[in-house]
Amino acid sequence: MRKPGFKKIWRSILCMDFSNGFLIAEIFSIYYPREVMISSFENGTSLKVKLDNWAQLEKFLARKKFKLPKELIHGTIHCKAGVPEILIQEVYTLLTHREVKSIQDDLVNFTDYSYQMRLPLVARSTASKSIKDNIRLSELLSNPNMLSNELKVEFLFLLHMLQRRLNRKLNPKWFDVKSTVGEVTLNQIPAQASGSSYNSKILRKRAVPVSSNTDNGGSSLRHIHVKQAGKYSDDSIMKPTINLEEKP
Repeated sequence: MRKPGFKKIWRSILCMDFSNGFLIAEIFSIYYPREVMISSFENGTSLKVKLDNWAQLEKFLARKKFKLPKELIHGTIHCKAGVPEILIQEVYTLLTHREVKSIQDDLVNFTDYSYQMRLPLVARSTASKSIKDNIRLSELLSNPNMLSNELKVEFLFLLHMLQRRLNRKLNPKWFDVKSTVGEVTLNQIPAQASGSSYNSKILRKRAVPVSSNTDNGGSSLRHIHVKQAGKYSDDSIMKPTINLEEKP
């Protein structure tokens, strides 16, 4: 069984090979040798080389009216996890007009979230490490807009917090999660409430006989049962009566 680290290394190598667009240009040059001249592309690793190569490819795609999502191009240039595989599938579909079965295990959100969820809890990245791994230096250099970069950081931080909450739900013993007072109360109230309502219904259905009790002061109390459909009248109230009989 392959370890999760092997898959990540393989993906990083694949991304580095396709990030500059040179291999994609070679593929298109086989199908369109007169329109894609491989000699005009440079096989380098600098950001300038990557942007120049992909700019030429985008012009060619526009002339041929091929639709290749810009998100895939952007993710391939900046080595986003899982993006080169999707790019190759799209190129295959454009050239052969055939659909290919997806090789992705799950949906790709341009982060290493799926990879982190496969790791043990102690080996997963912290919030700062997650931000460093998912925002490349080339991405900041090509787009120096502070607002967009801050939004990316906030999204990654939110994704990391959701991952931590999910870990606590799935592994409560590991984090020593204890139920709060509110959770304990909510778990106990429904049983008590249902029991009390059930008992009250039974008491209402039972007939209460008329009885009289005498307290120490010599006054008697009469309990009078009234129908439940109507409101209680004045007779239903326990009225004290004076006992005129003398005590022996």
